[in-house]
Amino acid sequence: MSQTSRPDGPNRFQRVAGVVNRTVVLPLLQIPLLNGLLGRAFTEVSYTGRKTGKHVTFPVNYVRSGDSGTIGVAMPDKKTWWRNFTGDGAPITLTLDGEHRTGHAVASKDSNGSVRVKVSLDHNDSH
Repeated sequence: MSQTSRPDGPNRFQRVAGVVNRTVVLPLLQIPLLNGLLGRAFTEVSYTGRKTGKHVTFPVNYVRSGDSGTIGVAMPDKKTWWRNFTGDGAPITLTLDGEHRTGHAVASKDSNGSVRVKVSLDHNDSH
């Protein structure tokens, strides 16, 4: 069976990535010293799936610029999470500087197949 043809659930790549993210990357982001280093390039993303209604949290690489940011999706054809943000987009929560920041994310796929998820953070008087 190929990695991309499993209608009944995640493919092998998605299962392995999920285990690594939950057991290695997310715990590393909770260590203050490492979060200071990794937190500049990684954030924890949380959202509710459009179809499943499940709350999902995992780490991603991102580039932040003020109250916005961009998440580049590596190997987008092997991942499905970004599809929750196509069209008009959807609400998202990022953990930045140890705080949960809400916002709105919109995914786009260019003619080369590259996917980017652009995040606009909600304005908060404390930021």
